[in-house]
Amino acid sequence: MIRVLLAEDMHMIRAALTALLRLESDLEVVAEVTRGDEIVPAALRVRPDVAIVDIDLPVLDGITAATHLREVLPTCRILVLTALGRPGQVRRALSAGIEAFLVKDAPGDRLADAIRRTAAGLRVLDTELVASAMEYGESPLTPREATVLRDTARGASAEEIAARLHLSAGTVRNYLTGAITKTGARNKIDAIRIAEDAGWL
Repeated sequence: MIRVLLAEDMHMIRAALTALLRLESDLEVVAEVTRGDEIVPAALRVRPDVAIVDIDLPVLDGITAATHLREVLPTCRILVLTALGRPGQVRRALSAGIEAFLVKDAPGDRLADAIRRTAAGLRVLDTELVASAMEYGESPLTPREATVLRDTARGASAEEIAARLHLSAGTVRNYLTGAITKTGARNKIDAIRIAEDAGWL
């Protein structure tokens, strides 16, 4: 029996995944959590063989949580699920040593098979996601440009970002201009879209 921890913040999706996995005679969901910071405590409590982790979790994102889980419970294999499949996230997952990375709209039997393969120590990667990650390459943004663009995406003004980062508003605008140029965008909205699609934010 393969013991599974499921980390998914959307109730309907979590319930559907749990119901789907219960149809498999060799898979058992032993814990369900809704936030990234709940993964490690739950895993230490129930000792799963595989943790299925949504990439976009509240409090702590799935890849960061998975990295922590690998450190404290290396016997637990990790299967990351995503609805978006952003190339930058795929690269982050690969760099973090994630064993499996799958899109949420994969057929149910594919998920069950991916869990079994992950539990067996095999890497399970969606070929289209990996190809897309290679196509986009590394982020051209500096850490500061990414921070400014991320804060702008959340609706913060240049003045608010400047106050938080202890910079002048003009310096923040310069970082924003650099991000627009490096992403090949027409404006800041376009730069945000491009960077989010590539997984650079």
